[in-house]
Amino acid sequence: MNVHILDDWFDTLRGLPCFEKLISHEVTVWTDHVEDTDVLAERLQDAEVLVLFRERTKVTRALLEKLPKLKLISQRSVYPHIDVEACTDHGLLLCSNMHGGTPSYAAAELTWALIMAGIRDLPAQMASVKAGHWQAGVGKTLRGRQLGLYGYGRIARAVAGYAEAFGMNVVWWSSEEGRARAQADGALVAPSREAFFADSDVVSVHVRLKPDTREIITVSDFAQMQPGALFVNTSRAGLIAPGALLEALHAGRPGKVAIDVFDTEPLTDSSDPLLSHPNLIATPHIGFVTEDEFDLQFADIFDQVNAYAEGAPIHMINPEVWTSAE
Repeated sequence: MNVHILDDWFDTLRGLPCFEKLISHEVTVWTDHVEDTDVLAERLQDAEVLVLFRERTKVTRALLEKLPKLKLISQRSVYPHIDVEACTDHGLLLCSNMHGGTPSYAAAELTWALIMAGIRDLPAQMASVKAGHWQAGVGKTLRGRQLGLYGYGRIARAVAGYAEAFGMNVVWWSSEEGRARAQADGALVAPSREAFFADSDVVSVHVRLKPDTREIITVSDFAQMQPGALFVNTSRAGLIAPGALLEALHAGRPGKVAIDVFDTEPLTDSSDPLLSHPNLIATPHIGFVTEDEFDLQFADIFDQVNAYAEGAPIHMINPEVWTSAE
């Protein structure tokens, strides 16, 4: 089949073991990012299969209307960037392995790295010593402090394990259903949402972005946090109300923020008010960007391509497309 892969910015996939799974297909890898629908449509005119790099490109109805040869979209995990209804209307199958029970350890490890960087103010310390000024301020010790984890999911539970190894006290907040699961597992749930934010030295959010979770973190939540606290987000920028994070930084509650996700990606404007804030620690959405994670994820994605080509698709999100075509 004619397979096109979007947004492989560093041309990483060709060098991974999983790429051998596509040996029987005609493969085109695009290493830049394009927003313009007409340009994308022109590039993908001959594509029968579209492989996505997570949510780097939105797949809209307007785009699909220009791609009559497209038969399959193959990706992994959640799909808020894809118009599933439009896929179905165009007879286009979406396959996405939801990898139940398998957390992204790469994302959990980056979360912990950002927590360490924020609590010890590592970016400022590194910049100071390289500039010949030696030490810059005083950090904090994690042992004995409280980590508040918002969202009782796989990645959050991995982060909780790291925190417990460092002697932190872990407290949870989540949806009503998530809090019930946490309590059933014997985890400590905060007595209230207000107490969760107010009493935590570090708050890290780990929630899937869906219509009912969009903008769940608000200005009032940040206002509850301590001036010396740290807020971490390696999940999705859309979980935070528009402008709330910058307003919180200006207000000094919390005192520091460490994020891996932004409303606009890729964000390359160094003068952006949030990105340039002195109390923001930022990484460019690299939570899942490791060779190991890529090989794991794209092995699943390429398996979906081969299963479709063999007439037995797996991990179908809109199976009615396939059943109606049989």
